[in-house]
Amino acid sequence: MHARVPASLPSDFPASIKPNAISRPAEVTQFLQLADGKIAYDDTGGNGPLVIAVPGMGDLRQQYRYLRPYLTEAGFRVVTMDVRGQGESSIRWNDYSAQAAGLDILAMIEHLGAASAMVIGNSFAAGAAFWAAHHAPLTIRGAVLIGPIMRDLPVSPIMKAVLKTAFAGPWRNWFWMTYWDSLFPSRKPADHVQYRARLARNLREPGRFDALKTMVGLSKADTDAIMESNRLPSLVVMGTKDVDFPDAAQEACLLASRLGAEKILVEGAGHYPHVEMPELAGPGIARFLGQLDKFGQGSPC
Repeated sequence: MHARVPASLPSDFPASIKPNAISRPAEVTQFLQLADGKIAYDDTGGNGPLVIAVPGMGDLRQQYRYLRPYLTEAGFRVVTMDVRGQGESSIRWNDYSAQAAGLDILAMIEHLGAASAMVIGNSFAAGAAFWAAHHAPLTIRGAVLIGPIMRDLPVSPIMKAVLKTAFAGPWRNWFWMTYWDSLFPSRKPADHVQYRARLARNLREPGRFDALKTMVGLSKADTDAIMESNRLPSLVVMGTKDVDFPDAAQEACLLASRLGAEKILVEGAGHYPHVEMPELAGPGIARFLGQLDKFGQGSPC
């Protein structure tokens, strides 16, 4: 399936789910204790197939608040977890890489007593799904990669200097939140102001921005090197206006070709199509996860 989703409701959009007016269950934070710290998560419970959703850097696990109802309505048990250093997870770790996040996913699956899971990863956390599959290929059944940053993209010397300055001074929180706002180019969710305030408060907690700065500086070369070594059934979901890529549609096409993956392009959406336009991204994601047993290799772009 290679689909370009227009910025309007799909014909099979469930009438019971309205965009930006979704009833969300109350979150109860739980913790997975690891050797070097704790990973915060919440769990919808139930006996359905397990889906673990992991946010990107500089964000919270609650970014999946609009996608989760599509998955629970489709019968999935959904666990969302904060990455190391962010949200309610412990702040200081020796390793903040995608590979470390992949190992945390595997630890979460074991902690929950599950034999396997499907993984949703946004931004750098898309690579975590592949690292989890790399270490335990029979445990990860498939992955949804949303706005995936899985390889090092060209950065000009000028931009490197700008980023170094932006992350060095007292303005760094303002810089990140201004950049984060730009990731919603067409429309912001109904609770954007409240969520933004929550994220900004979290990043002001001592040590959290330092963890983010470390993650931003990490190379993706190791993730790039393993992408084709495990033919993990995958779906690439990309907003066509994602400013993290020179050409978001071309990047989605490249990744889908390399991974043998399916892809969905969400017209007009940015880095968070599942937040900005959940009514367009959600049905396709739920459909893909529900049909993993019918997965076929994606065709080249």
